[in-house]
Amino acid sequence: MAEPPEAVLSTEALTAGYGGPPIIEDISLTVRAGKITAIVGPNGAGKSTLLKALVGILRVSRGDVYVQGQKTTNTAPEKLVKHGLGYVPQVSNIFPDLTVRENMEMGAYTRRRGVDARIDELCELFPDLGTALRRRAGMLSGGQRSMLAMARALMLKPVVMLLDEPSAGLSPLLQDTLWEQIERISATGVGICVVEQNTRRTLRHAHWAYILVLGRNRLDGPAQELLHDESVVELYIGRMS
Repeated sequence: MAEPPEAVLSTEALTAGYGGPPIIEDISLTVRAGKITAIVGPNGAGKSTLLKALVGILRVSRGDVYVQGQKTTNTAPEKLVKHGLGYVPQVSNIFPDLTVRENMEMGAYTRRRGVDARIDELCELFPDLGTALRRRAGMLSGGQRSMLAMARALMLKPVVMLLDEPSAGLSPLLQDTLWEQIERISATGVGICVVEQNTRRTLRHAHWAYILVLGRNRLDGPAQELLHDESVVELYIGRMS
């Protein structure tokens, strides 16, 4: 039996909140290289809070976070990029007044050389960006903005990338295109951890999924199995997700 891919991000009993009772509690998860791991669950489950704790925006009160086996608990976001972690928040994830190229260059702010070559590589991954390098980012479509946000996070060649609701506000057609791009990113070996509201669509594309309910891991397993488990559908996904 083949060994599972390397764990590029993991947590142990992670607990965090905003000063009062914990919003997430005792969360343990693993994201593996080249695989898409989904964090899904009802509104208020703590999904975005979990991402903020992973990237150092929100202080962890108990438990630990590891990137490539190295403890990064409560490490500042700007330092986490050096550990190989990329983060794409749901909002304010591009600089609308800068060009597409300038946005990508901003993503490589700690990189001393090879910036142009990396931009060329990412334009092959995101062809729409290659034809829009001189355009102001604020003029891009919603789908193109999402692609630019991911490309900017990829400039430093992260080993794991966290996406907070990347398909929010996109039409179903653009969501399909976005997921194609996410799958292409994971195929390059990057581990993807994605939080999404559209549970059913997300489970179709993910390899593994964790279902959060009221800040705790309620279930986890192969995404396709969870998608086709009738009890999971009834309790946590809903017929119309």
